[in-house]
Amino acid sequence: MHASDYIIDILLILVVLRQVRTRQLTVRSTYLPLVLIAYAGYEYFHSFSPAGNDVVLIVIFSLIGLLLGTFSGATTRVWRRDDGMVVAKAGVLAASLWIIGMGFRFGFAIWANTNSGGLSLYNFSTAHDIPNVAYVWTTALLLMAFCEVLSRVGYLQFQRVRFERAGNESAKGEVVSL
Repeated sequence: MHASDYIIDILLILVVLRQVRTRQLTVRSTYLPLVLIAYAGYEYFHSFSPAGNDVVLIVIFSLIGLLLGTFSGATTRVWRRDDGMVVAKAGVLAASLWIIGMGFRFGFAIWANTNSGGLSLYNFSTAHDIPNVAYVWTTALLLMAFCEVLSRVGYLQFQRVRFERAGNESAKGEVVSL
């Protein structure tokens, strides 16, 4: 692993830890996680022709990322303050789910780059008909991260827009229930 790998993983973990304190939820709050995954995609995605169970592995990891990100977003408290500002605060469960996903990939990358980890990964891949060992694991882990980031960011932005619209409607004198 390179220093940039460690930095990206640590920054992705810190993205949610920033929200352990109450923070304003804006479109701008999406920039850091989106830039990080765009950089990771640019740096690590390589083309390959899927064969065997490559697609199955990618789909499984992507679904895990989707679930972790969605549940992390859903367990983050979002509300509209009296001044109209929409804010969010990640609780223990939201932060834990995020760290589980990001931490898993971080630990997996470290383990896979050891002699015993690389050999175990090769043996597992061979036994489960995953022929593109050099690329498919990277792709699966990246797509897991993409799905986790995009589902969490998307969920929180959906909530932000919902609360902003509710605030605008209630400002017009209409009754709004969330």
